[in-house]
Amino acid sequence: MTTATDTPQAAAFRRQVLSPTKLRLFMMRKLPMAWLAGLRLTQLTPETATVTIRYKFLTQNPFRSLYFACLAMAGEFASGIQGMMQVQAGGPVSMLVTSIQGDFTKKAVGLIAFTCPDGPLIAQAVAESRATGEGRTVVCTSTGVDEAGDVVAVFKLTWSFRAKR
Repeated sequence: MTTATDTPQAAAFRRQVLSPTKLRLFMMRKLPMAWLAGLRLTQLTPETATVTIRYKFLTQNPFRSLYFACLAMAGEFASGIQGMMQVQAGGPVSMLVTSIQGDFTKKAVGLIAFTCPDGPLIAQAVAESRATGEGRTVVCTSTGVDEAGDVVAVFKLTWSFRAKR
């Protein structure tokens, strides 16, 4: 496994999305459901991303907890924002979720933080796809914890990266 390098383009992207106002504007345009659900990006480094989602009226299910699809959206965003950051430097790369698996271990209420530590794996897949012109897949793990530190959900997302010619 390689380490994720911090390119000037990745650093510029990180500055943009770590601005709450700029991220909200981006989500309103490109990810309106994420904006409505109130996703917040709280950490983004070349290695790790953390995204939070809060239990509220728009994210609830009939069982008084966070709806599973809202949890999945936050888990996906924690890995996807890392992919978006890595494709900033160099030629265009398409990225797509090809598989998702979720395990739910505790009722999700309050503020849930999803962390994905797979930045180096994503960076390696993007670099390999650019070098070979072939698609690469990465299985990313996004773990959601509540305010007490208990794991409420774990998502395994398979991302496909393919350099465009």
